[in-house]
Amino acid sequence: MLKKFMISLLILSTSLFASVKHIDANEAIMKGKKVIDIRTEPEWRQTGIVKGSYTIMFFDEKGQYDIDAFLNALNKIVKKKEEFVLICRTGSRTTMVSQFLSDKLGYDVINLKGGILQLISQGYKTSPYKK
Repeated sequence: MLKKFMISLLILSTSLFASVKHIDANEAIMKGKKVIDIRTEPEWRQTGIVKGSYTIMFFDEKGQYDIDAFLNALNKIVKKKEEFVLICRTGSRTTMVSQFLSDKLGYDVINLKGGILQLISQGYKTSPYKK
């Protein structure tokens, strides 16, 4: 019984310190933060990427995902309590992924609502994707 209580307390305390912020995509919010682009390779090629961002595909072209592979790559880039930015095409995928990362795993995430398309519509110049 005590063991279950301690595990529950640990999970609760982790979620209390984690956060997710849903912020309209803009260039200023990315300054000084690591940006993780979770789109697919064809999308990176089509629009380019945020300069200096890290490309880690979450969902493939068929909508499949491998959480373990994603987390393995993510953990090589950011620390669990380090605030970072997630971006996708329009913000739909990052809304789901950022909530999961924050609520279930305790990461501090900024979800860029509107995604790369909103940044581009504001005049942001992307960098070409290089494999």
